[in-house]
Amino acid sequence: MSSSTVITNIASLVTNDPSLGDTSPLGLIRDAAVVIDGDRVAWIGESSKAPATDNRVDAGGRAVIPGFVDSHSHLVFAGDRTEEFNARMSGRGYSAGGIRTTVAATRAASDAELEAGLVRYLTEALRQGTTTFETKSGYGLTVRDEARSLRIASAHTDEVTYLGAHIVSPDYAEDPAAYVALVTGEMLDACAPYARWIDVFCEKGAFDGDQARAILTAGRAKGLHPRVHANQLSYGPGVQLAVELDAASADHCTHLTDADVDALANGRTVATLLPGAEFSTRAQWPDARRLLDAGVTVALSTDCNPGSSFTSSVPFCVALAVRDMGMTPDEAVWSATAGGAEALRRTDIGRLTPGAYADLALLDAPSHVHLAYRPGVPLVTGVWRRGVRVV
Repeated sequence: MSSSTVITNIASLVTNDPSLGDTSPLGLIRDAAVVIDGDRVAWIGESSKAPATDNRVDAGGRAVIPGFVDSHSHLVFAGDRTEEFNARMSGRGYSAGGIRTTVAATRAASDAELEAGLVRYLTEALRQGTTTFETKSGYGLTVRDEARSLRIASAHTDEVTYLGAHIVSPDYAEDPAAYVALVTGEMLDACAPYARWIDVFCEKGAFDGDQARAILTAGRAKGLHPRVHANQLSYGPGVQLAVELDAASADHCTHLTDADVDALANGRTVATLLPGAEFSTRAQWPDARRLLDAGVTVALSTDCNPGSSFTSSVPFCVALAVRDMGMTPDEAVWSATAGGAEALRRTDIGRLTPGAYADLALLDAPSHVHLAYRPGVPLVTGVWRRGVRVV
């Protein structure tokens, strides 16, 4: 038997449904209440009109937002790259090759060690309001290690991505074509049962446009839907390839031509921006304002990984996006919740509407704007996931 709970006395409720609130994209409701029945939202409205329930929680005049949807992370790995980060902050540039350090550590780790690390970062993210996450393989680069990474990840989330095409495996440095054949053949066969998505790092030093197309097309033939690491370090074919293949998202989108922006604006592919990577590499910020003004759907995610963005904090990324990428606080919060859901092609998360999963975060603040206004402050004071309070 499920029980019902009302959270009442909410100063400001972000629903991401304009029809429920103030007609803005956030669908804000003041002095609001949320009714949870089982794992779903059952009712949204003004606090004074809330129906009777089995349980009652007083939000105490705080804000409530949908749980964050982190649609891009790399959480199955071993070791860290402290020395690389230190060197980079001392003047060395960032390139795709540092991944090899993590590959060596990941291959040497046991399943238990990899899972313990994954759980640690998931717990860390949950405390900061993340209720849905996507995570990738990509630090094994052998059939065995990619498959076990995905098997471990699939025990903790439905949003699992096969990224055998992170870089060319060091074992195939002299024969990239043979590695592409492995990624599209035996490795894909071993990994597809554990994954929903397929991804490729389309970048100088990783995979070119033709290689990326072959990898994504092979994955799609196995029932995996494309995502693309696109245009992070330089201009390239990644974004337009993503739109051509109807990828759910093109991720990074830092170096874009007008044709790239037009392609995104006229397709279904979400531009997922990952400001933690620019912060940690001192790289050029993505121009979110340009994308939004063109009508592109934008998501915000952490890119949590040991090399270029070792943060699990979506609130931190929201603050960066507002401060350095031209987003308003409203846009950043929408992109970190509903935008992330769109990047996963989900309608049951990222919003607080009747029938959606009861995934929400209670902020120790009267408004969602405080996520950018008070950067670095742990404002998340309560988290419900699938209707159960977990923080």
